[in-house]
Amino acid sequence: MKKVFNLRGGQNLEVGGRTLVMGILNVTPDSFSDGGRFFSTDMAAVHAAQLVEDGADIIDIGAESTRPGATPISADEEFARLEKILPLIKNFGVPISIDTYKPEVAAQALEIGADIINDIRGLEDLRMIDVAKEFDVPVIAMHNEKCSNGDIIGDLKKFFRRTIANCAAKGFDTTKIIFDPGIGFGKTSEDDLEILRRLDELKILDGQEIFLMIGVSRKRIIGQVTGLPLYERDSATGALCVYEIVNGVDIVRVHNVAMISKMCLMTDKLLKE
Repeated sequence: MKKVFNLRGGQNLEVGGRTLVMGILNVTPDSFSDGGRFFSTDMAAVHAAQLVEDGADIIDIGAESTRPGATPISADEEFARLEKILPLIKNFGVPISIDTYKPEVAAQALEIGADIINDIRGLEDLRMIDVAKEFDVPVIAMHNEKCSNGDIIGDLKKFFRRTIANCAAKGFDTTKIIFDPGIGFGKTSEDDLEILRRLDELKILDGQEIFLMIGVSRKRIIGQVTGLPLYERDSATGALCVYEIVNGVDIVRVHNVAMISKMCLMTDKLLKE
């Protein structure tokens, strides 16, 4: 299944064709991966430009850390971190995804340049659906819940169905939903491995294909399996991305775009041409 999203800035984004690479840009002082390296506006802009040069199809910008134990911040502080950098990144000519669970932040970010909502709380705040409908943008809804009954795949499908029903009830176009199984969020390592092993089962929901994005870059599960420290996990991340593409994932969210975009290109060449 392919769909062309007509984004607000006049850009088009085709999902379901070649694999899309989402580059991660954290403008936080306490992110788990980069530890605030790109917190300043200048450094964030330089890094975003490098991600685009390296092959990023989307820049995912987050201004509040979602690592375990991170201190929550207010909507005002979150947007203050975004309002200078977003217009600069817009000039780089790739779609921008705003990584937030706060509807008010999403609305403000869309006003000044963002194109996609990436909600790690899976649109549980129904006002986020209202924002997506008002701005007519795609949404990424991430599962962020503990396994309730020993069947993590069943839990994910229930979440997918619930999200689709909530969006339909508000008149939002459900073909604009991209689902993220939420590796590392509210799950055990066994849950994460089970999801990855059974990705092909998630691609079809009630007889229909859905769009999938996976964010497993440098995450805990890689460290537990390989024993590698954070900054040595990119090759293992790439291996997982290749596996994900084979099993139907449409978008991979990664830190090392330069390495993994080439792995995606080669995998697509074998599978999709």
